[in-house]
Amino acid sequence: MIAQAPSRRSALAIALAGLVALAVAMGIGRFAFTPILPMMQEDAGVSIATGGWLASANYLGYLAGALSVIWWRIAATTGIRVGLATIGVATLAMGLEHHLAVWLALRALAGVASAWVLIYVSAWALEHLAALNRPALGNTVYAGVGAGIALAGGICLALMHIGAGSARAWIVLGVLSIVLSVAIWSVFRGSPGSVVVAERRADRGMVWDRESLRLVLCYGAFGFGYIIPATFLPVMAKQVIRDPAVFGWSWPLFGAAAMGSTLATAMLRSLVTTRRLWIASHLVMALGVVLPVLWSGIVPIMLAALLVGGTFMVITMVGMQEARSVGGARATGLMAALTSAFALGQIAGPISVSLVLGAGGNVSAALVIACAALVVSAYALT
Repeated sequence: MIAQAPSRRSALAIALAGLVALAVAMGIGRFAFTPILPMMQEDAGVSIATGGWLASANYLGYLAGALSVIWWRIAATTGIRVGLATIGVATLAMGLEHHLAVWLALRALAGVASAWVLIYVSAWALEHLAALNRPALGNTVYAGVGAGIALAGGICLALMHIGAGSARAWIVLGVLSIVLSVAIWSVFRGSPGSVVVAERRADRGMVWDRESLRLVLCYGAFGFGYIIPATFLPVMAKQVIRDPAVFGWSWPLFGAAAMGSTLATAMLRSLVTTRRLWIASHLVMALGVVLPVLWSGIVPIMLAALLVGGTFMVITMVGMQEARSVGGARATGLMAALTSAFALGQIAGPISVSLVLGAGGNVSAALVIACAALVVSAYALT
């Protein structure tokens, strides 16, 4: 018992640091734009089409960050620290600058940093937790994404309630990300104890066998399928009810569902395989994506937030775990390939919305296509 106590404390410290890092990287670096977009529409005149291009700039940066991990050899802890610092500065700068070109560059930079943090935290934390015989704490790490989304959404909801503008929201979230990063900075300093991460010494290249290719393509379909509601849910809710005290809840609800489902997944491990959980999550997400098309009003939008949010992080988590299982010594390379495909899907999603709107259509057509992509990829995983 005495010998096991330090390991328990080390594992918990790793899991909590990973949780906070992903909360900053994804909740703020990636998705702060979603709840702030309705605010930018009001005080900066940003249209939905322009919002689509800003979102795509972030996702393009995310793709570049994911690809860079494959060929650029740096320690995981260095990648995490650099990524966290970049997210804090880029988010803060969004509130200090008011030019579209600068915004595009900052969102792209935040995307690069977010990809680094997600991939390096996934590889570093999962490897260390496995070495400490605490792999179940991986669920705690990935709960950070939902926690960050819920926190950012809640802050934006509060700021809208007091009449604050989008610039203040960016500044508040930028300062918050810096404070949270400082709090966990010391945890990311090499290997805890005597644990050695073999992944750092392994080749990060890819072996394109059939199974790896299937995982990459299905993860890319997931990226396209979820990103339209994940980018435009608050905007869609605002079009139905303009009161921020109502539409503003769509994003915190999305984040709460993501966090809760990630933690709840631990209870399903003994009942269902990760692959079956991935398939089921694609089908549930497909229903959430298409629900606002089939049923008008605020209720289906809130249900969509629950269904898409409740499966978004489950798929992210089981996808990374499948990559670790299939990739073996090359797991980091496969994780980076999955994240790259995911980023390509995300880029296509907002651009498709912008193009459909530019052609005089609406978001519904893009939602139907996204639903179809999720259903087809669920079948491909069987």
